[in-house]
Amino acid sequence: MKKRNKINPEFSMSSLTDIIFLLLIFFMLTSSMVQINVQLPESASKAIAPSDLIVMMTKDGKLTFNGKKVSNSALSGKIKAELGKMSNKENASISIVAEVGVPWKKINKVIEIASSLKIKAHIATQAIK
Repeated sequence: MKKRNKINPEFSMSSLTDIIFLLLIFFMLTSSMVQINVQLPESASKAIAPSDLIVMMTKDGKLTFNGKKVSNSALSGKIKAELGKMSNKENASISIVAEVGVPWKKINKVIEIASSLKIKAHIATQAIK
């Protein structure tokens, strides 16, 4: 008679998949509750990127496009209209000048508009104090 005391090298993966599934659910639920505040970058550089279109945002929600007040819903139309008047559409760019405290979602909305129109977008930096 032979002894059968050999160790089985197989590993059960069922418990590991359960743990990974629970971790996935946990991170999905907690990530929707987390709000990320991104501060605008600071720079000591004095170089200014050339820009044809300027969008200014204040933390109280006011928008100006090329020096004129505009609503959030009308911004896309104004950018399209101004882009239609330009002769050099391929090199057009938007500079986003946002006040400290403007939520990143509002800045990202302008970046999405620029992306949909295939325009470069630059975020203006704060001067280092």
